Amino acid sequence: MVDHIFGGRWTDEKLERLRKYLEAYTVIFTKNQKASYYHRIYVDAFAGTGIRKRDTDRTNDQAMPLFEEDYDAQDFMKGSAQVALDIKPPFHNYLFIDNNAAFAEDLRRMKHDYPRLADRITIQQGDANVKLVEWTKNTDWDSTRAVVFLDPYGMQVEWSTLEALAGTKAIDLWILFPLGLGVNRLLTRNTLPSEAWADRLTRIFGTEDWKSEFYQISPQTHLFDNDPHYNKDAAFDKISHFFQKRLESICVKVAPNPLVLLNSKNNPIFILCFAATNEKGANVAVKIARDLLER
Repeated sequence: MVDHIFGGRWTDEKLERLRKYLEAYTVIFTKNQKASYYHRIYVDAFAGTGIRKRDTDRTNDQAMPLFEEDYDAQDFMKGSAQVALDIKPPFHNYLFIDNNAAFAEDLRRMKHDYPRLADRITIQQGDANVKLVEWTKNTDWDSTRAVVFLDPYGMQVEWSTLEALAGTKAIDLWILFPLGLGVNRLLTRNTLPSEAWADRLTRIFGTEDWKSEFYQISPQTHLFDNDPHYNKDAAFDKISHFFQKRLESICVKVAPNPLVLLNSKNNPIFILCFAATNEKGANVAVKIARDLLER
């Protein structure tokens, strides 16, 4: 088995919210006569190995590669895949995706730990953006409802993927958005980001409006300057609000209180967001999620 090393207390926080939501979701869809008609699927697009272990060595944010986070010591624990598989009553089907071939192989071995659910579990190895779009196109959304958990390792989730998920009008969506050590790091201080970083930000937000949202031309810029100076105006709450507004543009309803997840130095690193794409169920779904996102 490959050690899947990541996380800290913030990992426990997000998984606890996910667990409680899945418990409420499955109860609603089994006890409500109309809802019980639907085929229920749980999707984890960055599923890892199913088991998580925190790194006891890497604690210096400044020495870490872009998008990695603070780590605290902890023994092996259940990852999001196993959290979902432990939910009762179970989902009809589970789709676990990871781009790492070794992780995907560990997920296949994990199926042996759940013999009663093994035939319901599908493991796919590959780019989550590609796999998710294919899945949305090949699913009958008239008879299917799903919960999708997007827990990327960094900034892998494309806006076009979120649009595809929202377009189903049948998915409850949990998204871990890389606030501090992802987006904020790409938003350089005194100049616009490089072309490569700017393109990455545009693919995450689905628009170039982030430029006018987070930057203002500096008063120190003169009329004949070839290279204007920019002032960055992108506090964490402003970045969070902008992403929330973008979600509201494609989803039926979005929980208004994303959970800010902090590393061991109390620096914001992620926000955990919830969005509902089904009009009939949106109010109930967001009410449950909003309550769970309260600290």
